Amino acid sequence: MPESSAPPVFDAAFQARLHDLFVWRRDVRRFRTDPVPDGALERLIAEACIGPSVGLSQPWRFVIVDDPARRAAIIDNFQAANREALDSYSGERRASYARLKLAGLQEAPSQFAVFVDETTAVGHGLGRRTMPEMLRYSAVAAICQLWLAARAEGVGMGWVSILDPDRVRRDLEVPADWSLIGYFCLGYPADPSDAPELVREGWERRRSAEELILRR
Repeated sequence: MPESSAPPVFDAAFQARLHDLFVWRRDVRRFRTDPVPDGALERLIAEACIGPSVGLSQPWRFVIVDDPARRAAIIDNFQAANREALDSYSGERRASYARLKLAGLQEAPSQFAVFVDETTAVGHGLGRRTMPEMLRYSAVAAICQLWLAARAEGVGMGWVSILDPDRVRRDLEVPADWSLIGYFCLGYPADPSDAPELVREGWERRRSAEELILRR
């Protein structure tokens, strides 16, 4: 076995800055159109790929979407799904939903999808016999790692979930046994903020940790 390196010491100053990074990691929907540097997205994906995964399966599959026709198909998909979502609300909640900007698909210079290979043999099934969904949780952990790495470089990221996943899979021509985890926009934020946009727009409040902890 390779020798382990001594772990670094993360002092109080680093811990405070790390907390700032968590606070400023926002779901960005408003992007500037200027591109991120060449190779930046690939480098951030490499950071994601050192994230934890069940059985060291690394089940995530990143699909970078540069083709204008495929991007247009994603926008059409979003618009159709968003109309259906709007129709599920009524009254003031419907009006509030209609005012929200829920994706940066028109502006974001970089876009990619994350899938999970549900049939991967890597990891030999360790840790997922009783909880096969751990493959998907692993991909989400990798995405969160990428998100933080991006914000540390001043780059914003937005998760687009208002999509028909089967249509995304067809439009991006990926294997049928890959499950969509999310479609992501990436670029420089047009209006950086340390508060979630849904809080600023009055859609929902952020709950405290005390409200979300149970003790048994």
